[in-house]
Amino acid sequence: VQLQASGGGLVQAGGSLRLSCTAAVSGRTFSAYSVGWFRQAPGKEREFVAAIKRAGGTTFYADSVKGRFTISRDNAKNTVYLQMNSLKFEDTAAYYCAADASLISSSMMNGDHYDYWGQGTQVTVSS
Repeated sequence: VQLQASGGGLVQAGGSLRLSCTAAVSGRTFSAYSVGWFRQAPGKEREFVAAIKRAGGTTFYADSVKGRFTISRDNAKNTVYLQMNSLKFEDTAAYYCAADASLISSSMMNGDHYDYWGQGTQVTVSS
């Protein structure tokens, strides 16, 4: 599985961005993969942002983004989206998408359990 993240940029606080994670898959269909978004700011550890499970599409969010970010997927386009609204300065980071075909719900928020990662897309929020 190859993942391509895009959609980052510079935005003012309070603004919105939509990130996309598009997958090239072989063998299994894209719907068989759970997908997560993680972020890492300079000098900080990677942190979970949001995830969407394969099949039923159950979603998971970090407390810091609940009510502001929405994760969704379009399996026909092999793409997962992260709609980010009401952006804050502290949302500034490189955002990465990751995928895995065998995650259980309790593992969705742990990046160590994802097998496939895309390159990052930078989100910079100006205060």
